[in-house]
Amino acid sequence: MACPKVQGPRRPPEENCRRLREGKHSDMDDELVRWAVQTAEAELSGFLPQRWAHSRGVAARAGGLASVLGDDAGLLRAAAVLHDIGYAPRLVTTGFHPLDGARLLRDVHGADHRLTRLVANHSFALLEAEERGLRGALEAEFPPLEDQRLVDALVFCDMTTTPGGASTTAAERVAEIVSRHGADSVVGRFIRRSTPEVLAAVARVEATPATQPR
Repeated sequence: MACPKVQGPRRPPEENCRRLREGKHSDMDDELVRWAVQTAEAELSGFLPQRWAHSRGVAARAGGLASVLGDDAGLLRAAAVLHDIGYAPRLVTTGFHPLDGARLLRDVHGADHRLTRLVANHSFALLEAEERGLRGALEAEFPPLEDQRLVDALVFCDMTTTPGGASTTAAERVAEIVSRHGADSVVGRFIRRSTPEVLAAVARVEATPATQPR
């Protein structure tokens, strides 16, 4: 099944909030999210149920940022549920899941370049790619997006969700990853390097007025 294309004009944040309150979301966004959920479920649920639970949890967090992202809310939700698709056993080529997943979405599904670039670079993946000797390939094929809101939002959703899909803090999530993989592993070295950037991105999202408790 081909990926629906990301469409629609970019609007000021205040107009996005008004449109969401009035229910004026795009049918194309709904179609994109449905496709993303079906695609991720097909690849992850049977072989990696915990990874699928995490992906669902990340997508749920993304849904809570709809008023912040406006017209990009559907894109964020799609990237959130697909961000770990590269872990699916049949897709492993490099062993680096952001790159393997983004290549699947581009080459097999014809996914929009913004979606593939979000998946490829989620949660500061460039730093892990560097640890694995794959930074050049990742940057060449999937340059990071310049939209800080989207980049930060996906970091927030991923790094405040436990492996089982529950909410957590970024600090607890970082500690859990280091404990699970080991501080001197490739992932452990990467996550320790990326921690300042992770915490800063999460803080920027949490400081957005629309995410504050009422």
